[in-house]
Amino acid sequence: MLSQDQNNIFKILKNYIPKNVLVNKNKAKTWKYGFNEKYKLVIISRDGTLGDIYEISNLIIGLPKTPKVFDNQKEKKENQTWIPSVQPKVLKRISSIFHWNEMPTNFKNSWVDYIEKEFDKREEGCWFLNNGIPTYITGTHYMYLQWTKIDVGHPDFREANRIFYIFWEACKVDSRSFGMCYLKIRRSGFSFMSSCEGVNQATITRDARIGILSKTGADAKKMFTDKVVPISNNYPFFFKPIQDGMDKPKTELAYRVPASKITKKNMYITDDEDIDGLDTTIDWKNTSDNSYDGEKLQYLLHDESGKWERPENILNNWRVTKTCLRLGSKIIGKCMMGSTSNSLDKGGANFKKLFEDSNAGKRNQNGQTKSGLYNLFIPMEWNFEGYIDKYGMPVLFTPEKPVIGMDGENIKIGAVDYWKNEVDSLSSDPDALNEFYRQFPRTQSHAFRDESKQSLFNLTKIYQQIDYNDSLILGQHVTRGSFQWENGVKDTKVIFSPNKSGRFLVSWTPGKHLQNQVFLKQGIKYPGNDHIGSFGCDSYDISGVVVGRGSNGALHGMTKFNMDDAPSNEFFLEYIARPQTAEIFFEEVLMACVFYGMPILCENNKPRLLYHFKNRGYRGFCMNRPDKRFNKLSKTERELGGIPNSSEDVKQSHAAAIESFIEKHVGLDFDGTFRDTDLMGTMPFMRTLEDWAKFDISNRTSYDAAISSGLAIMANQKHLYTPTKQKSKISVNFARYNNESSISQIIR
Repeated sequence: MLSQDQNNIFKILKNYIPKNVLVNKNKAKTWKYGFNEKYKLVIISRDGTLGDIYEISNLIIGLPKTPKVFDNQKEKKENQTWIPSVQPKVLKRISSIFHWNEMPTNFKNSWVDYIEKEFDKREEGCWFLNNGIPTYITGTHYMYLQWTKIDVGHPDFREANRIFYIFWEACKVDSRSFGMCYLKIRRSGFSFMSSCEGVNQATITRDARIGILSKTGADAKKMFTDKVVPISNNYPFFFKPIQDGMDKPKTELAYRVPASKITKKNMYITDDEDIDGLDTTIDWKNTSDNSYDGEKLQYLLHDESGKWERPENILNNWRVTKTCLRLGSKIIGKCMMGSTSNSLDKGGANFKKLFEDSNAGKRNQNGQTKSGLYNLFIPMEWNFEGYIDKYGMPVLFTPEKPVIGMDGENIKIGAVDYWKNEVDSLSSDPDALNEFYRQFPRTQSHAFRDESKQSLFNLTKIYQQIDYNDSLILGQHVTRGSFQWENGVKDTKVIFSPNKSGRFLVSWTPGKHLQNQVFLKQGIKYPGNDHIGSFGCDSYDISGVVVGRGSNGALHGMTKFNMDDAPSNEFFLEYIARPQTAEIFFEEVLMACVFYGMPILCENNKPRLLYHFKNRGYRGFCMNRPDKRFNKLSKTERELGGIPNSSEDVKQSHAAAIESFIEKHVGLDFDGTFRDTDLMGTMPFMRTLEDWAKFDISNRTSYDAAISSGLAIMANQKHLYTPTKQKSKISVNFARYNNESSISQIIR
């Protein structure tokens, strides 16, 4: 069963603006097009009114007020849908503005209202009734539906595209945004939609440059010649500026006054009217990190951004091209970026990073996202060809009765059900299944899925858990927040505060009677809840990073089996971050330990965190390595605690601990060994699950979350590693898995 959030790509916010404010400003038509600082609202209405307020991908967007009259309101409800109007034949015969100027005045007077109305729709957008529902489309969307020629003729109206264009309009008008980063499905129409916007921008803007990039230079050229140029050529004369050069150029489309050749015939002819061109161009560049470096761009069309392969790097390219869209701190241009994702080792990892850095819900002090872009993801079921009804709405689930599609054919099965059937049919071919997930993702996790057949752990269980978590409203299960000392006084009480910008993700907090359980013993502070759970930590020592290559610090909290008012054998905290200084990280880790009153096990090859605890009097919180008796510890180990990361025995035990936890507590237990067969495991932290899926025991440095979480498990199971008199070495055998099929199999 899917959550409401997964089946809705936007929300309508009720009572977002005080009613009296809304009524008064609508009456006066004083709502301004653009970002409204007071209400943190991006208004895309150009008529001064404000109607429905949408939330799309963490961006709050205000639409114009719904009108009382619609062009198609006389149609029967079942016939009310988007239908492009037919351009009058007499106007179709007019080839240019020069030809128009030659027409009689009475002819021009008879058509001027029609032309002006088209310009109004282009600028303001328009409304129509769709199966009785008032529906707004932006001006850019109107240009796409009405005046854009694609490979199948006129584009279809789709609700998913309406939301896409509303989001794009907000990106354009928001002074804080460099544009959008769109994670799409295959054949969503993005290439045509972005090409349409390129032509639309170029034909209304003076002295501007429009650029095109794709995964290769050949792809960019093909997009220019096969999409951009035909769209431009298909525009009616009143939207088409004076064009210089060939009708079908290969490298540059220029809207400017062509140079006239002087001849004996025309040298004495003068024209009183000064013909003015836009002096705007559209061109494409070969794919490289430095494409358009030093150029000034009004609009950048960035297609197939998730498929840039080495040596090209979309992250490096965006750092360069971003400067082409601004003058100083002022944003002067916008980027429309969109793509499906390649596998992570073929450009997908860089695109994933860029997409995650474009979350409109996470901003810096300048009000911008880390990338400057706003990300948007629309699940495949909303835009899947063959599963859209005649009103442009997706048929998500199998209907009781067949539904008429936009092509007039009956739709008998829902998009979600079709997708599940495809997944089932590909279950024996992991490579094909992963490619299907990336091409037609229902979640962001699907879009970036990249299994490794060499994975040490049971991938079946991990991805069962990931898919289950995707179906939840995780905000109801996990809280983001931060820890602070009470009244800012260190070494007193720690308080947890929900905070959208906090670095901690927490699924459980103890009751008041269990918080801040710390006791003194011989002047040293010890945790009072070590019987309930423990922390594991992957620390770092150096604050700065070299070219952004520093790893994150990671902290995980996990409970043991217990009889207190706490969950058993569950991870309850995830922290994966790299604050500005290492000292901030150390203090945040310390506060978490104090708040929960639990000990911590961390690797001692980076000892500054351990010194931080010791110097503050919290040496009792730092666990000693469990695989050695105290009298066998080195001098440094006795002083600080911690466990080495160089020991092969420790590495094996660490991996075995994670493997055992996954078997018992992650995904479904088909054999019913540890819990009911239909009961899903409890592991809400997605970053950690993704780290487990990719974990490589021979190269552990890249997997901060896996290191930290494994140490938390080992800390809770320290009794398993206690040496006996007969044995001094750890001997732990853990299973290995064959991940060739849909269900991981133990290699015996």
